[in-house]
Amino acid sequence: MNETINNNPLLCNPEKGICEIPNATNQEVEIHIKSEKKTIHIIYFTDPICSACWAIEPELKKFKLEYGEYVDIEYRMGGLVRSWEGFADKSNGIYSPKDVAPHWDEVGQHSGMSIDGDIWLEDPLSSSYPPSIAFKAMQKQGDEKALQFLRYIREMVFLEKKNITKEHHLIEAVKKCGGDTVQFLADYHSKVTEQSFYAEIKEGRDLGVRGFPTFIFIGKDGTGFRLPGISGYENYVLALEKALDKKLKAKPIHYTEIDVISKYGYLATKEISFVLSQDEATTIVNLEQLEKEGKVKKVMQKYGLFWRVIKL
Repeated sequence: MNETINNNPLLCNPEKGICEIPNATNQEVEIHIKSEKKTIHIIYFTDPICSACWAIEPELKKFKLEYGEYVDIEYRMGGLVRSWEGFADKSNGIYSPKDVAPHWDEVGQHSGMSIDGDIWLEDPLSSSYPPSIAFKAMQKQGDEKALQFLRYIREMVFLEKKNITKEHHLIEAVKKCGGDTVQFLADYHSKVTEQSFYAEIKEGRDLGVRGFPTFIFIGKDGTGFRLPGISGYENYVLALEKALDKKLKAKPIHYTEIDVISKYGYLATKEISFVLSQDEATTIVNLEQLEKEGKVKKVMQKYGLFWRVIKL
């Protein structure tokens, strides 16, 4: 897979809350995209192995539940790690993949979304391009399956230490989300899919995307603005209100803990508590009661608890 747009690898900064592209400039650009949508269009530039993107999963879930009627969100791949060949980032102490391990552990420990950085010591990823192209392939089977696939491969890499550049892990995720493996492999190895991924990288650069996550809010008139990094939930709401030019009222979330897990599958305590707007201690007490009743199962990860429903 040959591509000449970007040759910069992974650097995730837990203080800034963004996975940055090293040495990239962050100049402002005017954003104008033709849009005939009745809702606000959000382009979300992300990457399967972006730790900051994993860390914002609680906020993104709640945002979709409370304000989903006002937005549609389009996921695009940004191309975070092309290759490690010939790279050294001395200022950040990164000379090889093993140096990423403590960065991932730090994000996992402080975000509430556990990450096991030991994958960079045991089976380091050479690139984020294969899983990104795999996501593009899964989009051909529908957005719902593609987003399920993206969640599964992130669970694999961040929690299970599985190298998702390897095809057998990608196929495992396709099966888990009920996808067609024959179609997936054909699309995954298609030059058309590959080139669509490279086109998204270029478009991101043209729109001033310099790290992940980056959200671009596009109003009904086609003008838009960027919101990079882990900006805080209130800033996502403010950005939406700015794009709509009016104050909004959040849709009430009438869920219990088991409702949230049933809807999404396998979740961190942080995700459940954030969606329910309650503290994590209360959430754990309630979940442990459900565990005693045989309704959910607790799974200890490196930094915190995850939960899944027990299917009877």
